[in-house]
Amino acid sequence: MRTVLRTLFLGLAAASLSPAWVVAGDCGDVVALVQQAYPKAKRSVDATSLTLEPHISIPLTLPDYENPVGLVCKIWPAHDDLLLVAVPLIDSAVSSDDGHVGDIELLVVDRKSLGVRQRLLQPGLMTDDAIAIRKVEFDTGRYRLAPDVSAFGLRIELATHSQANPFDETGLRLYAVAGDALRLVLSGLAVTGHGGEGDASCAGSFHSSQVSLAMGAASHHGYHDITAIEQADTDEPLPDKDGECQSHPGKSVKRTYRLRYDGNRYPVPAALKAMEP
Repeated sequence: MRTVLRTLFLGLAAASLSPAWVVAGDCGDVVALVQQAYPKAKRSVDATSLTLEPHISIPLTLPDYENPVGLVCKIWPAHDDLLLVAVPLIDSAVSSDDGHVGDIELLVVDRKSLGVRQRLLQPGLMTDDAIAIRKVEFDTGRYRLAPDVSAFGLRIELATHSQANPFDETGLRLYAVAGDALRLVLSGLAVTGHGGEGDASCAGSFHSSQVSLAMGAASHHGYHDITAIEQADTDEPLPDKDGECQSHPGKSVKRTYRLRYDGNRYPVPAALKAMEP
């Protein structure tokens, strides 16, 4: 785990299938949505998930803070006839309270018919352990990669419970629809985070930063460049003579990066690389 961790900002519930949970937010009718995408899936005994052979579980509940594993849906503003869906595919044979093992399948769904237009399996994105997945959400900022190509983002937040050595970081992935295919075009750009070392009461050394992203005018291989501006900060808090914890921030540092599409992906600079599941 690297020493300098980043706080980056992008400028741009587990329960039974009662009627309140069957229709929820942008997902609409959760059961109908999942069964349309996975017609061979069978309902679990407790009716809170569907099961694919041999032991892959698809939760039919929405995520919350205590249980981040759930179906995530968001209407895509750039194409408001479409629904973005992130489906956790959990290996129930090896997952436990100490960690999950699983994938995420991304679906682009027609909102009227619930028919799946594009889908892409992302292996391992629901796998965690001591550094646990805290949140999965869509980012539908204005990522206009080309005149006829818009991308959407998927954010995955990872965190620990440690007070002495806190770690919290969110990685961003960008996906674009090209023809009939859904493609990953950027992977593992850290977009939120916090970390450092301390004594769990006050004294310590902590690191954070902010990054703003903007689409550039220049382009490579048909896709616009992305400009990333990072502001890095440090703090070394100490108790004062009265025992009150006082912040001692260092001088902020700004760095600018340009992400250029190489015909397949936007390579991420090492300084902005996120830890991934």
